[in-house]
Amino acid sequence: MQTLTTTQALAEFCAKARQMPYVTVDTEFLRERTYYSKLCLIQLAYPGDSDDDAVLVDPLAGDLSLEPLYELFRDTSVVKVFHAARQDLEIFYVDAGVIPKPLFDTQVAAMVCGFGDQVGYETLVRKIAKQQLDKSSRFTDWSHRPLSDAQKTYALADVTHLRDIYEYLADKLEQTNRHHWLAEELGTLTSPDTYVTQPEDAWKRIKTRSNSPRFLAIVRELATFREAYAQGRDVPRNRVIKDDALVELASTKPTNMAELGRSRLLLREARKGDIADGILKAIADGMNCPKENLPEPDRSREKMQVNPALADLLRVLLKAKSESSGVASKLIAPAADLDGLAAGLRDIAALNGWRREVFGDDALKLCEGRIALAAKGCSVRVIEL
Repeated sequence: MQTLTTTQALAEFCAKARQMPYVTVDTEFLRERTYYSKLCLIQLAYPGDSDDDAVLVDPLAGDLSLEPLYELFRDTSVVKVFHAARQDLEIFYVDAGVIPKPLFDTQVAAMVCGFGDQVGYETLVRKIAKQQLDKSSRFTDWSHRPLSDAQKTYALADVTHLRDIYEYLADKLEQTNRHHWLAEELGTLTSPDTYVTQPEDAWKRIKTRSNSPRFLAIVRELATFREAYAQGRDVPRNRVIKDDALVELASTKPTNMAELGRSRLLLREARKGDIADGILKAIADGMNCPKENLPEPDRSREKMQVNPALADLLRVLLKAKSESSGVASKLIAPAADLDGLAAGLRDIAALNGWRREVFGDDALKLCEGRIALAAKGCSVRVIEL
């Protein structure tokens, strides 16, 4: 097992990889104590079965630059293959502003090819490569050096088996003519916006029970402070203020340190110093926010008149389409989309792209009374009216 620790060695491997049709990539990282992932190891492999075709790259080696790898990522003649790529891609984008292209994510491709929703790598190794993985090193400390042989073997398996999985899924997509399905699903992964969290937008991820604009203004200001603080000091946002504590603060609206100290859910470290000052200022800013700048809650679905019988028929249609296409039903259309369709909404994902091909067109016809459903044995048939 080769471990590359110099820029020259990495450049030589990447030069060979750039002559290949694809390269498989994985990373090991730590994020429990930081806002940004700490990259600890990179695994790379290209087609072949010799010991030189797969390597480990140690980014913690002092004199190693990852620029040769980033040049490989920018080379559009080589497909970059990952499994569940989002966190890996975030690391490279934050570090160098690079998103590998063209990209192939085997988890996404597997969903498109009928392996279910968010299928794990271990499952694909077992079903496609016909191998078993030793996962005993999965939760080890990847920043500790030296790495054990067990860690190295585990890490390398994440890219060597990935070659067989990629070739199988790429062939399957070719047979089924679903390449454009995959391209649609990869759109989010290849967008830089996916990996940039603006502090002022952080509040939109927080679940609340109240849609009061004033309450949401306080949530917005608290979330903005938390995100900026966490980013600036590279600490996890939940080590600053947890979501439930943030919502509690937006409800109780403490105005001084004594009131802040009575919070049930706030971490001890947040009851003093810079965090406490930031919390009180954020609450004051939310309370004093002008009416014209208050957040507008999304009430588009509050008054939906869902036709329950139609919603049930859409669920039957979706199940039939899921079985015939081999694609997980919740990947095609979640329950909220079905209710939206039954209430007359048309601005939903199920009516766009490949989802419309598989389900959306017939769903619209069902809503408009242009088709009917009939049971035949264990299957459901669509009948044109």
